[in-house]
Amino acid sequence: MTNTLAATDPVTAAARIRGVLGDGPVLVLTGAGVSTDSGIPDYRGPGSPPRTPMTYQQFVGDPAFRRHYWARNHVGWRHVHRTRPNAGHLALARLEAAGVVSSVITQNVDTLHEAAGSRSVIDLHGRYDRVVCLECSAVLPRERLAERLAALNPGFAGMVDDVEIAPDADAALASTEGFRVADCARCGGVLKPDIVYFGENVPPARVRRGYRLVEEAAALLVAGSSLTVLSGRRFVRAAADAGLPIVILNRGATRGDALADLTVDAGCSEVLAALADSYAS
Repeated sequence: MTNTLAATDPVTAAARIRGVLGDGPVLVLTGAGVSTDSGIPDYRGPGSPPRTPMTYQQFVGDPAFRRHYWARNHVGWRHVHRTRPNAGHLALARLEAAGVVSSVITQNVDTLHEAAGSRSVIDLHGRYDRVVCLECSAVLPRERLAERLAALNPGFAGMVDDVEIAPDADAALASTEGFRVADCARCGGVLKPDIVYFGENVPPARVRRGYRLVEEAAALLVAGSSLTVLSGRRFVRAAADAGLPIVILNRGATRGDALADLTVDAGCSEVLAALADSYAS
């Protein structure tokens, strides 16, 4: 039976979490709630506005959708590029350095775990800072594409003020008509962010690696994820099937709560920082 801990002081929450997780190795699965304190909004947390992300089928099948996507991304990616790890990211890096956390599987594309110092990270849904050609599979840094888009659309990003930034590095723009899209410089193919879109499958090798990490772990900690999509929830199910202790730290209910030994309804940053402190003491 799942034990539920309502919002309380971070030290008390950390003590309860540690009591379930033990001394590790702990595998951590993170979602958008870990990055909200870095200024990146989530999709499904309490108070989040309704969002309709572009699907993979729309992106590859309609040039107008691609133009709209790249116009928004041309503005929004700069915001994510300027974000910095928060106390939650830093705490998980500390826990890895201490030998408590084995790896992080993140559903986020913001690369903030790596920036915080985590070394063993699976970017389950890809990374916002890379672009891939769908024809020749060439990969290039997003910053290099930004230079090409700026040359094709001089002044576009500077004409947009007070935009709303989405979790996948987009901006909400009213109109993108006239925006010019860059194709692959090598083969002329369609360029796509190295991000797993809605309607697209996570690469099988990435999934297999995640399952191996579950097999090697002694416990699972979910932080900042509603576990709405199967891509992350599958690892919670695998951990439950293996009999691993499971803790879910998230604001609001999740689709994995019934599988958890403990759910903590609280923000990630303060509780994770307290958890890292508890293992250091």
